[in-house]
This record gives sequence, structure tokens and C-alpha cells, in this order.
Amino acid sequence: MEHKTPATQISLKQLSLVARVTRNMILVLDETGAIQWTNPGFEKHTGYHLRDIYQSRPKALLSGPGTDPKTLSRITQKLYQTEQFNEEILLYTRAGNPFWAHLTCIPTGTEQDMEPGFVCIMSNISDTKENERNLRIAASVFDRSHEAILISDQCNRILDVNPAFSRITGYSRSDVLGLTPSILSSGRHSPAFYQSMWRSLEESDYWRGEIFNKRKNGEEFIQLQTITRVHTDEPGKYHHVATFTDITELKNHAKELDLAANYDELTGLPNLYLLKERLHQAQLHADRQRTTLSVCYLDLDGFSSVNRNLSRDAGNQALKILARRLTQDLHSGDIAARVGGDEFVIVLHDKDCVQAYERMQSTISQPVNLGPGTTPLAITASLGVTRYPEDRSEAEALIRHADQAMYAAKEKGRNQIHFFDPELSRHRQQKREQLTEISKALERGEFELHFQPQVKMADCKVTGVEALIRWNHPHKGMLYPDSFLPALKDSHLEAPLGEWVLQNAINQINLWQSAGEDLSVSVNISARHLMSPGFTHFLERQLRDTATVQPEKITLEVLESTALEDVRHAGSVLAKCQALGVQVALYDFGTGFSSLTYLRTLPVDLVKIDKSFVIRMLEDPSDRAIVESIIFLGQRFEYPVLAEGVETMAHARAMHELGCEFIQGYGVARPMPASEVPGWLRQWRKKVTTDNDADPALSVCPGETPSSR
Repeated sequence: MEHKTPATQISLKQLSLVARVTRNMILVLDETGAIQWTNPGFEKHTGYHLRDIYQSRPKALLSGPGTDPKTLSRITQKLYQTEQFNEEILLYTRAGNPFWAHLTCIPTGTEQDMEPGFVCIMSNISDTKENERNLRIAASVFDRSHEAILISDQCNRILDVNPAFSRITGYSRSDVLGLTPSILSSGRHSPAFYQSMWRSLEESDYWRGEIFNKRKNGEEFIQLQTITRVHTDEPGKYHHVATFTDITELKNHAKELDLAANYDELTGLPNLYLLKERLHQAQLHADRQRTTLSVCYLDLDGFSSVNRNLSRDAGNQALKILARRLTQDLHSGDIAARVGGDEFVIVLHDKDCVQAYERMQSTISQPVNLGPGTTPLAITASLGVTRYPEDRSEAEALIRHADQAMYAAKEKGRNQIHFFDPELSRHRQQKREQLTEISKALERGEFELHFQPQVKMADCKVTGVEALIRWNHPHKGMLYPDSFLPALKDSHLEAPLGEWVLQNAINQINLWQSAGEDLSVSVNISARHLMSPGFTHFLERQLRDTATVQPEKITLEVLESTALEDVRHAGSVLAKCQALGVQVALYDFGTGFSSLTYLRTLPVDLVKIDKSFVIRMLEDPSDRAIVESIIFLGQRFEYPVLAEGVETMAHARAMHELGCEFIQGYGVARPMPASEVPGWLRQWRKKVTTDNDADPALSVCPGETPSSR
């Protein structure tokens, strides 16, 4: 019986089956290198089927832009020499996707009882190549990184460090292998710090923060460090990867920037920027604790003379000495800042600030000795103080208010303290805001004039009207003078608004004249407006521009209770007005302290009794006596008298009995727009005519008509 060797026991069918099921790619080439057969593994990997590539050459099918020409050249040479070879080469699928292949090629022929040619076996090694590439990149990053990298095991023993670690710490790789990172510890951090770090690693596999550590030479440095716990494929096993950079210089630079940005270079005190921030925090603390703060703005009196008479260096030396004095009595939470050349701000918590600041003044006023051979300086300080939360402003406004109070202290004289009044400041702010609104209203034409008739008692004739300003506010509706005129007192708008009233009153006289109504108009003139430069020139120009209006149709009413500082000057201005032909009246007569002086000194054509006396005269004998006296004075000085505030028929009768010549008030008519005046006049005249057979006192005041409301 013939015995077969083990090799001959494998049939061709079995070999064919191996070729078909293997994942490797198999090519059978003829002696010219043309493809004769491929296995399914080749077709699956490359996308090429045998029927499509039969007799093609692999080089034409599988090479692409990334294929190495030198490797192709070596393969071609080996095929030409009919030699076995092994190569690794980048090839491409039919779809153009690259893959790395390990190529083993064996020549065949008579020795193998086969046709001459080649059998090529290719395996896809792309994953291996990718892993190798990643390892090379990782190794390159590890070696070349500017950040220190430390790898430790599960017990935190150091497995490896990179060159940057050695450069930053001074420890070589051999110095630290097998040790723990605690070799770098500076001793600055508490056990609680490290416990928090490890708790973060246990919970999230990650920690990041700043650590003070120590180099091999003992020098401390600050590092920004990240620690990551990296789990391996083996369950429960992990490593620690720590990366860190030395941020010591960055921290020092940041500290320098902080000093430059927040502190005064000369004295080392906080500057204005840091003061605002700390004052804001102090306010929050005071709110929580329900305590108070006092903010003081301190200015050295006449300090500029030190720089001027001595030197700038001497001035700087004095400032440093004074800054130390200011801070020596401060307690925790108190603030001292330098906010200008010789200006400081001191913030105290919940203390008797008056005594504290007086002590500061006393401390500053002590002689400042600049050194041997120099004369000690005598320096004083003016202080302005505001209190929080009495002054419930933001930090910046508190400083500004203290500054305002300091200027008030300066006005008192040197070495003074002045306290800011929040209520007065709010009133001034409201006045400023109202003046701004009035100015805009004047520009937008929101003001208008209403007119209240004035009646002659003897014949019930309407002799004129008083012009009264109204503000047709776009949001608040029609506003009366008492809601906005007080804000105008002694302001820059007093004259412009007065000029508007005067100009529009003269224009209205002209319009009524054109409509056939002969009316005089009285206009109130404030003392500031009357005494302003150019008042008479303005009046003269208005009369000239409206030549059809007779000057005597205009009466300027000057408030008698206004304290005119210069009666002689006022008399001169009024005399010039009279020379232009206009009338002059004293209104609210009897309310001032110099009534007789005004009557004797000022050139007037009419006296108006203040309505407060007229309204109460029927119930109050004293007010009636004042009214009688004013009428008597008018008669003796030969001035006509007009009574304001005639509200009822009883008031009219009383005025008639006392010999008053003119009346004005709600009993006659309320102030009305100019467009309503002609209609009201017609009704008034009709009623007066109807009642002409009545008692004169009754016919004078027929009563307010509906159209006058």
C-alpha cells in the first residue's frame, strides 16, 4: 500500500476553500504580471471583480496619489527578476479609498508543478499603521510638549515624565520614577485642599486648578495643573495623567498689572477705580448688617504751593507721610484711597464720623518734617462728608456728593468740615431736571397764555386782562404756574420765558385790535428779568416791531414782595419803561416788608392788592383792615388800586364800599384762552346792560358766566 506524505493529503479543493474564505487578498498573476485570478477577499476589500480586471496589471488598478513610487519601482524590479519579496504599500480601492497593505509575492513555475507566474497575498494593515502613527504623534507630543506631563499608576507612583517636566521642576526622569508627585509639594496647601482634589478625581475623573509647588532647588513656583484619570481595558485599572505649566511669571505680571490698575503708585493706597469697587462692597455689607457708612472727601488746603515753593519731590514725600497718617487709625473694613494729586477719600464703618474726621484733621495739621535742614510744613485739610444709607446713592455718586460737600467746606475757609445734605441735593437735582424740561417745552412751543379780565368798578367796563402762563404738558395735561414757575426762580430761564410771555402778550393785543377789541394786557415781570441787562432794549424792540400796539396798552406788573436788591436801579429801569409809554403796577401789594418804601421810591401807575387779603377780608377783620389801609395809601399817593381775589358778589360790594377802583377774580371770570375772550366780552356787556338799573355794586359783578370756566 502506498503511503502519502502529509502535504499530499490536502486536496486542491481544500486549498481552494482556504483561498476563498481567508480575509487576506490573493492574486494569481501570469509570468508577465497580469491578473489571472482573485479570491473573494480581494474583491471585497478593493471593490474590483475578476471579470472586470482579468489580464489587468495590479499597478494600474491599485496605485494612487499617495502610493510611494519607489516602492512600486522595487516591486516591478522583483517581478522582472522573478524574485520573492515583501513590501508595505499604500493602495487604493475602486472607490478611491486608501488602505495600507502588506504584500507577499512568491514566483511559481515548474518547481511547484505550476504555470510560470506569481501568487501574491495581501493583508490590510491600515489599523496597525494608524496605531503606529498615533503612537508616534503621542510620543512626539510627550517629548516636545511645552507643558510638563506626568504619568502615574493606580497607586500614584510615577511611571514616566517628559522633558518639559524636568525643565520646569529640575528633576530628571530617573530622579522621580517610582516616587509620588508629593516630592514637589511646597507645604503651602492644607490636607483639605488635596482631599478636595482627590474627591473630584473620584467623582468626575478630572481636576483642574492652581498649585504652589517646589522645584528641586527649593524654589517655589505656581503651576496651573490638570489631572485626568485614564481607565484601561482591564476592569478597575487606571492611570493618572497630569499636565501643568509654570505660571509664576504670569502671576507676577498680573500682580504688577493689578497694582498699576488699582493702586496709587506713590502712596500704595487704592486708587479711584478700586475705591469704587470696595465702596460698593462696603455698601452691600452695610445693607446686610444694617449699619452705616460715612464717605469723606479730603483735600489738602493750598498744597500746590508745596510743589511750587519747594519741589515736586518734597511734595511727594509729604504726601506719603500724610497717607501713612490717614491710615494709621483705620480699622478692618475702613478704606483710605488717593483719588487725585492732594485728594483722598476715607470710608468709615458705623462710627462717630465727626470725631473721627476731626482727629484726622488734627493728625494732618501736625507739622510735616521732610528731613534735616528743612522747615516743617504746616498743612490743613478741608473735608466733605456724606452718610450712607441716609444718602442712598451708588458708590460713584457717594464720592461725588462728598466731593461737593468738600467744596462747600472750602468756601467756609480752611480746615473745615461740611456734611452733604441729600434732601437739598435731591431738590436741586429735581430743579435741574425740571429746568431742562421747561427749556425743551419752550423750544417745542408747549406754553400758552390764558387771560383773566379786569373790571372798572364805576361803569362795569372791562378795561383789560392779565396774561397768565399755562403749560400744555404732553403727558401731564394743562399745568398751572405754581407747578413750574418756582423752579424758574433765579435760573437762567427766567428771562427767556419772561420775554416769551411779553412778546406773545403784545402780539395778542395786536390780534384783538384787528378783531375790534380794545384791551390792555398786564404781564408779570420777575425781578431777575426786570434787572437783566437789555430788558428795556428788548421791550423797545417789541414795541417797534408791533407798531400798531399803543405802549399804554401794556402794563408791567412787578412783584412787590420780591426783595429788589437795588431799589434805585429798579426805579431807573421802570422809569425807562414808562418813558416808552408802558404802565407799571405793583402786584401782591402788602405782602412785602418795604411796601411804603416801594410806593415812595418806585415809579408806578397802579397798585394791586394781594388776593390773600381780599379772599379772607369778609371773615378776618385784620385782613379787611389791611385792604382798607392799602386803598387809603393808594388814594393818598394818587395811585389807582386793583383788588385781586374778588371771588363773590359780597367781595365786590365790599370793594365798592371801600372805594377800590378795579377788581379781578373768579367772581368776574376765570382765566381763559385768548380764543374765548371775545365771546366772554359779548356776554359780559350784554349782562351789564341788562342789569344797568341795579345797584352799582351789584352791576359791577354780574357773576361768572359758563363760558368763562
